[in-house]
Amino acid sequence: GESMGVKVNTEGTRRIQPVVNKFFYTLRANRLEDRRATLWWANRMLRTRRPLEEKMTLFWHDHYATSDAKVRDYRKMMVQLDFIRENATGNFRDLLLGITQDPAMLTFLDNAENVKEHPNENFGRELMELFSMGDGNYTERDIREASRGFTGWTDRKLQFVILEDKHDKGIKTVLGHEGNFDGEDIIDIIVEQPATSRFIAAKIYTYFVREGMSAALREELASVLRDNNYEIKPLLRTVFLSKDFYSDASVATQIKGPVHLAVSTYRKLGLDEVPTIPDFSDATGALGQSLFYPPNVAGWADGRSWITPATLLQRGNFMREILFPDVENFVPPDRTMPGIYRRVGERIAQGMNITEATHEGDSAFNMMADADEDYNTRYGGYYGYIMAYEVVELIPRFPADIDLVGMLRQEEIVSAEKAVDYLLRRFLSTDLDTADRNALIAFIRARNLGDDIDYTRPDLEQNLRALLHLVLSAPEYQLS
Repeated sequence: GESMGVKVNTEGTRRIQPVVNKFFYTLRANRLEDRRATLWWANRMLRTRRPLEEKMTLFWHDHYATSDAKVRDYRKMMVQLDFIRENATGNFRDLLLGITQDPAMLTFLDNAENVKEHPNENFGRELMELFSMGDGNYTERDIREASRGFTGWTDRKLQFVILEDKHDKGIKTVLGHEGNFDGEDIIDIIVEQPATSRFIAAKIYTYFVREGMSAALREELASVLRDNNYEIKPLLRTVFLSKDFYSDASVATQIKGPVHLAVSTYRKLGLDEVPTIPDFSDATGALGQSLFYPPNVAGWADGRSWITPATLLQRGNFMREILFPDVENFVPPDRTMPGIYRRVGERIAQGMNITEATHEGDSAFNMMADADEDYNTRYGGYYGYIMAYEVVELIPRFPADIDLVGMLRQEEIVSAEKAVDYLLRRFLSTDLDTADRNALIAFIRARNLGDDIDYTRPDLEQNLRALLHLVLSAPEYQLS
């Protein structure tokens, strides 16, 4: 408790309660700060004049998947994000070394437990399998020996440190090399492996172009990476200037991830700020992607995994929430306490003591709880929210500022057909089927009572939003 600045009670009941309260406060406050950090990043993606920088930052966030569900410190996550952005299109070797010295990653992969007396293989395994070489290009012995090179690597608060007394200075054999290697030496050995350039080149190609690259193309792009000393920009330049990038096989064949879907929608709507009704974190999370919370160390599965019958319907619902926000009934999730804790607060306000207020059902836990308990976790969970709400800044809540009538007026559009074509051209990356296009034209004609766009109609904006909702719910809109 004293490590968190809390003194344990020496008299009375529940002597550990202040510590438990503070522990839950750190969890609740950190989760709320994650929401604010997510919104900050979403706004940066929306406003940036360097969208490639943010897209590469998102790519590496997925590649070096680190979840705050385990790190539990949004400050470490922001330090990692800043480092990734700074090196997003820089040198892969520098990026790989930096991520192995990153406090959030060191925490996430348990490297504080990697000491010379008991090497922990978790860090070395993910380094080779997921971060650099790919599965099948190393042995179990390579993992064990490489892990020894990272012994003693840990963090103190937000700083990388090496504990020399915990570091193994013995001879190690890694990928055919032998010597007294430390972590930086291991990185250099890994980068020398042809498998590393193939793995990274293929992953970047898949991210920007499409799945299913040929072995010859993989080798060609890997050579670009190796020949340029692992500088990422020459590889990106080669990909973006290739005919393959603009071919029919590549254009509009990728399924947008939830964050891509949300941010690109706001961009196409001409917004300069991410609306907070609906909530960005909740919306993208419901679609399968919460920033700072990848599902595991392998990151998000991406591609076709983004789309199921349920998530396709949910994507349409999300678009509807943007176009028709229910402002009156919106409940801010950063001030919403789960039911069990809300009930605790209500009961305490009614005059119940802690034990009575936290009683739920007839479980053995409740039956044993009495006034002499050292602490009550349900009360700690409740009070942790109260403490966090007092400290963490509120997220301002507002819907998207959308003006479809203004868009059409600026383009001097006067017919239903022209209105449909304008929205399709602005929002879709691929052509819509003729029958579907005709259905959209018939829809707005019926809503608008004719073919001419009547700018005096008071319901024109709502009708255009209903039309756009159909466009944004189409399967074609999921593609980029």
